[in-house]
Parts: sequence; structure tokens; C-alpha cells
Amino acid sequence: MVEAADRYVELVRAKAVTGALSPATAEVYARDAATLVALAGESTVLDDLTGEDVDAILLAFARKPDGRRVVPGAGLQSASSQARFRRSISALFKHAVLAGWVQINPMAMATVMARERGGLRAERRALTREQAQGLVGAARELQSVPEQGRRDQRMELRDGLIVLLLTALGPRVSELVRANVEDFFTNDGVRYWRIFGKGGRTRDVPLPADVAVALEVYLERGRGEVADKALLLSWRGRRLARGDVQAVIERVQRRVAPEQRRSVTPHGLRHTTATHLLADAVDMDAVRRVLGHSDLSTLGRYRDELPGELEVAMRAHPLLRAPKPEA
Repeated sequence: MVEAADRYVELVRAKAVTGALSPATAEVYARDAATLVALAGESTVLDDLTGEDVDAILLAFARKPDGRRVVPGAGLQSASSQARFRRSISALFKHAVLAGWVQINPMAMATVMARERGGLRAERRALTREQAQGLVGAARELQSVPEQGRRDQRMELRDGLIVLLLTALGPRVSELVRANVEDFFTNDGVRYWRIFGKGGRTRDVPLPADVAVALEVYLERGRGEVADKALLLSWRGRRLARGDVQAVIERVQRRVAPEQRRSVTPHGLRHTTATHLLADAVDMDAVRRVLGHSDLSTLGRYRDELPGELEVAMRAHPLLRAPKPEA
């Protein structure tokens, strides 16, 4: 078991070197492979695992305390972590079949669902339209905040741009902090962001007009003259860290009216983007390209239900509308 896991980890890390996988994804696979070995037992033979064994491993992982969460009583792994672990070990077993390490893939006989815990935490779910509009409104207002204090410590324009990019385009937080000034370009009068995503893939996403304006204002007045090519900088003039983005969102949230305010993570804003673009009947393939997915089926993970959505859809049913009068 240990030898098979080690050889698999060597493979995924080699893919990271060639650009087939991002280094962060390779490390996630490596960590999940180590967790699989720990839960199954180091002396277990990989080819001996059955569907029932995999079920037991998935349940053990679901009940494993998540050290990243400090909320009292929140000891279980989140649904998204369970789904990620399931995908990781599924990839391992798929390779094991191709490499001849196992004769039958036990994942095909596993029955435990990744969402056994009951869904994503509220902070990772999509904001309602009213909540999202409140957050966007607060981000826009930051562009007109009077300039006070030292220029290198005024972060209002940066904070507003971060929230607008996250809410309107739904990038992964890693894609956001990795962005450089040179990644933004203009073509035929339209401002684009060339996003460097997972697996070495890139996508060019057009910025909505409001976001393009916020970008220009930030570049002219908020970023300052620094040597670092990073788009988003800390007040010390260094590339913004992933962990700082949540604090930015919370700072902007404090400007939102209490009745529209709800805690949300960067990943929750990614859900918000997908949910509202799809609810507004934006083409599914266009939404897939905005979010940077290679497969349409992946959108299901990022699309949350909205209250009253079915009722609105039925009221506006395209087959039951009165025909337009002829001109």
C-alpha cells in the first residue's frame, strides 16, 4: 500500500513539473494519498480493498476532524473536502488499474455519497441576488472614498477591485492573487483578463464595464509605482497572499447594510457568480469558460439553488408566452 501510494505521488509530482498539473493540485493528491494509507492501514494490500473497504475509508475521512476549522462543534470534514478526497483516491485507483497494481477498481463498488454531511457551509454557498448586490454596491462606493493618510496604506481601491473581480468573474482565489498587471489587455476596445488556471490552462475573460473602470482607477490611483509585477499588493508593496483575501471581503462586508449582509468566502463568491449567471439564462458553455472548467458537468458543483427560482421560471415559460404582435 505504501509503495503504491509513493509511486503514485511521484507520478503526480512529475506531472506538476511538466505543467500537466498545478503544483498545488499535485500536493493535494499527495496529501490525500497519504491520508488513504493512514486510514486503510500501511500493511493493507491495495489489490485487496473492496467496495465496502472504500466505503469505510470515505466515512472515516468524513468523521476526521478538520484542523482548519475553529468553529465550535465543527469537527467533520466539509462536503467539498469529502468530494475532493473521493476524487483524489478515485484518480489513484484509476491509475492503479492502468498500471496493473489492482485487477478491479473498488471505487466502482463504493456507495458512500460525498454529501453525506448535508451540504456546504453557509459561507461557501452562493449569496442571494440582494446580498450580492449589497456587496457589489459597497465595493463600488470604495472608488469614491476620500483619500486620507499615506498613499501606500490606502487599500480602498484595491479592496473594491478584489470584491468586484471575485463577484463578477468568479476566479479561484489562487488565480486572483497570481494575477499580474500584464495579464490585463485591451482588444477592440474590450478589456480582458488572461487568467492562468489549473493544469497550465489559460482563459481570456472580458471584464464587465464597471469592473474595467475599477481596474483602471486602481492602476492609476491605488496601486502606486512599485517594481513588483503583481496586480494586487499588500500595503508593504508585496504580492497579496491567499489568506489576505478573506479579510478584504470581510472589510468590504462591513459597509453593507445589515439586512443584506452575510458572511461569504472567496469560494462562496465563485458559487455566486455561477449561480446567478446560470439563473439569468447565460449560456452554460460561456459560464464554463468564465469559471475555467474543462467539462460542463463540473458546473453542478458551483451552482446553488435560489429561493423562488422555479416559480419565476414557470411564470416566464418560453412556450407559454403570448406571441408578439406582427409589425
